[in-house]
Amino acid sequence: MWNDRKSLILSKVCVVLFMVMLVICAVLAPGGFGIVFRSVPDSRKPLFLLTVYLGCIPAAALLGLLYSILHRLGTGQVFVGINARCLRYISWCCFAGAIISLVSSFYWIAWLAVSIAAAFMGLIVRVVKNILAKAISLQDEADYTI
Repeated sequence: MWNDRKSLILSKVCVVLFMVMLVICAVLAPGGFGIVFRSVPDSRKPLFLLTVYLGCIPAAALLGLLYSILHRLGTGQVFVGINARCLRYISWCCFAGAIISLVSSFYWIAWLAVSIAAAFMGLIVRVVKNILAKAISLQDEADYTI
């Protein structure tokens, strides 16, 4: 039967798989990405690689922060300030990716879709962070009530 523990393990495995895919992406980037790389004009391929490598920075930070939240959830630390801070940093990582993609859309328009998706994800994470911060505040109030 499916339970919270199994769900947490699955989430951690998925984060680790994304970390592995990020490393593979960074390693294989100079060789190109098949169909996607062929659609980029030769004169703009260095810019494409720059975008990929710059994007790897917030992506790696995001995955590390996400894994740390999952680890704390596994130890029962749910409504703690560090989780809200990590979600705030994750939203910043999304917005950083959105900015990198938006700037890159000036040389390859397909990056605009990535930029919009990253900004939207950053907004969603920001809302979840605000909800968690409010829940932490309410829990702290309840803990200090006699």
